[in-house]
Amino acid sequence: MWPETVYNRRFYFIEHRFICLPDSLQSRRRVPPRADDRYDRLVATFVDFSTISTVESGTQHVSYLDKLFDLTGRNAVVTGASRGLGNAMATALAQAGAHVHLVGSVQETIQAAADTLCQQGLSAHGWQADLSTDDGISGLLERLKEELPQLHILVNNAGIGEGNRLEDYPDELWDRTVQINLTAPFKLTRGLAGIMKEHGQGSVINTTSICSERGLPENAAYMAAKGGLKMLTKSMAADLAEYHIRVNAIGPGYFRTSMTSQSWADPERRAARSARTLLGRWGVPEDLAGAVIFLASDASSYLTGQDIYVDGGWLARGL
Repeated sequence: MWPETVYNRRFYFIEHRFICLPDSLQSRRRVPPRADDRYDRLVATFVDFSTISTVESGTQHVSYLDKLFDLTGRNAVVTGASRGLGNAMATALAQAGAHVHLVGSVQETIQAAADTLCQQGLSAHGWQADLSTDDGISGLLERLKEELPQLHILVNNAGIGEGNRLEDYPDELWDRTVQINLTAPFKLTRGLAGIMKEHGQGSVINTTSICSERGLPENAAYMAAKGGLKMLTKSMAADLAEYHIRVNAIGPGYFRTSMTSQSWADPERRAARSARTLLGRWGVPEDLAGAVIFLASDASSYLTGQDIYVDGGWLARGL
């Protein structure tokens, strides 16, 4: 029987713990109080576990979801983390408990991004590095190896995508795009895998794209680099599996970021991109939070060499 005194005091029994839901959550209750598993699951869907407090536990219990997704005590490196998708993924990992090392090309911008997380009570540090040069990559590797006793998560997200007609595509733009989008993930993973090997575990997450699967016009280097990164993900997964290091890819569809600002600003192109997805909308950076936490956490411990497309159904759409 559900204890009425507990209900009146706004306590709920979820995952073997009595917890107190904050007042802001009370207005969102949509089911009557019932002391059964179905109610536990329904209430849990409305709970932000960062805002609740344990009020009675007896023996200390860790919830099933905590065991699967908690990243407390883990170090994560996220490249291209100043803004957009990389910043959203870095924020998600930090909110899940990780200490996040944000990497960006401009010192002031990446430090501001790290400071923003710290102001929220999260754990973050900013690192400046120019991944378009070999010296920038090697310098970052040296500093990370000196500072990090352990590394659990590496998110290779940094990327550029400047389009041009094939016959006019300049060599320097090709080289820069392939360097940042493909060579940097290779060199960073190669250089940091040793830290993961020492501790017998790790998760590498590469940001690919729907362009890993579909050819789009006037962006040859981006298509080639993202297609290459898809296969590099599978190759590295095979190479690192014996060390219990998993390597997977997240492939975003059309997201509203600075990289897609021109398409978003054009009403016809914006509508066309939305209509192409099954869900009928563009993605926002926060839509990647669930996928990156899943791949970084123990919830995906038997998953490696895979591509997860977060694209609103773009690739699945038929007629």
